[in-house]
Amino acid sequence: MNASLRIVRLANFVAPASGGLRTALRELGKGYLEAGHRPVLVVPGERESDEETGQGRVITLPGPLLPGTGGYRVLTDRRRLAALLQDLAPDRLEVSDRTTLRWTGRWARRARVPAVMVSHETADGVLRTWGLPEPAARRTADALNTRTAHAYTRVVCTTEYAEREFVRIGARNVVRAPLGVDLVERHPALHDPGLRARYARVPATLLVMCSRLSPEKRPGTALDALEALLRRGRRAALVVAGDGPLRARLEQRARERGLPVTFLGHVRDRALLGALQASADVCLAPGPAETFGLAALEAMACGTPVVASASSALLEVIGPAGAVAEDRGEAFADAVERLLERAEPARREAARARAERFGWDTAVAAFLTALDAPVTPVRQAVPRGLS
Repeated sequence: MNASLRIVRLANFVAPASGGLRTALRELGKGYLEAGHRPVLVVPGERESDEETGQGRVITLPGPLLPGTGGYRVLTDRRRLAALLQDLAPDRLEVSDRTTLRWTGRWARRARVPAVMVSHETADGVLRTWGLPEPAARRTADALNTRTAHAYTRVVCTTEYAEREFVRIGARNVVRAPLGVDLVERHPALHDPGLRARYARVPATLLVMCSRLSPEKRPGTALDALEALLRRGRRAALVVAGDGPLRARLEQRARERGLPVTFLGHVRDRALLGALQASADVCLAPGPAETFGLAALEAMACGTPVVASASSALLEVIGPAGAVAEDRGEAFADAVERLLERAEPARREAARARAERFGWDTAVAAFLTALDAPVTPVRQAVPRGLS
């Protein structure tokens, strides 16, 4: 039997302006393809399509817009998706949505297809950011996670932080696999003095936030931090790369308070985004429910240190090369100033060195291991089943 496996991957909450999830899906798909497998990604979109790409086959099924999310779509036609899965006959199933697609775990069990669920966020963290009190958020998350752990052969968590909520319920089928960063595409040499001067002239501090502008990301904390720095007499400006349902409200707040904030919306040009990340002094990552933080890691690969929410997993990623802060603007401002006290060459070298621990090759190998799929290209072998 050929060891090349058809790995069917399902994802919801993907939009043209998606950031981290779209990047992770693309890079993992490319890695699976390079390892000799046949990845097939199924995502929702405005219309149906089926194409071969650099990350393997990508099938788009029509999915309705999710109100209030700024463009997210979901796969809601279970009958059609089940029929597609039957036609694709996957050797492995990888699902990146633990809520609306959890039923696919049952489908996989009936079809005797080993399946993994990738936990891209903590359930209790997201529920808290949407306003649910902590005790209720934990109870609800525990119930959801128990069903998820039972439905899938394995649950993949990208950090120890993400793993905790499954350890809490006693799940024994959890494995850890980090995400990564393109260390060639993102590097300190992208620093562009002209681009930097467009938004903040030296000695002003240039802050950047690359984030979806939605409630669970808490983008308002970045504006709070900027305002706190300005009150202290520090010259500073903020550039926001990203879009989402909170954008209009944040823009209005910046106008009313006279804050030097530039909203770029979704930046499709990855070279421009990299230059922006490399030209900033500090990157802000205020999302309290982040389980990895790809945008933050990309900034560090560009030599830019990160201030992240202490409630998130980013301390595991940024380590001593960055700083964490409580989810308040004043605390973020304090952390920014602590980073700026370090000599610029030293802080930029430390950020890059930390990012170099997270190459995509390592991530792909870890995910393939979680799928119990051959990690290196092989021609003839008998694939093992998941235990």
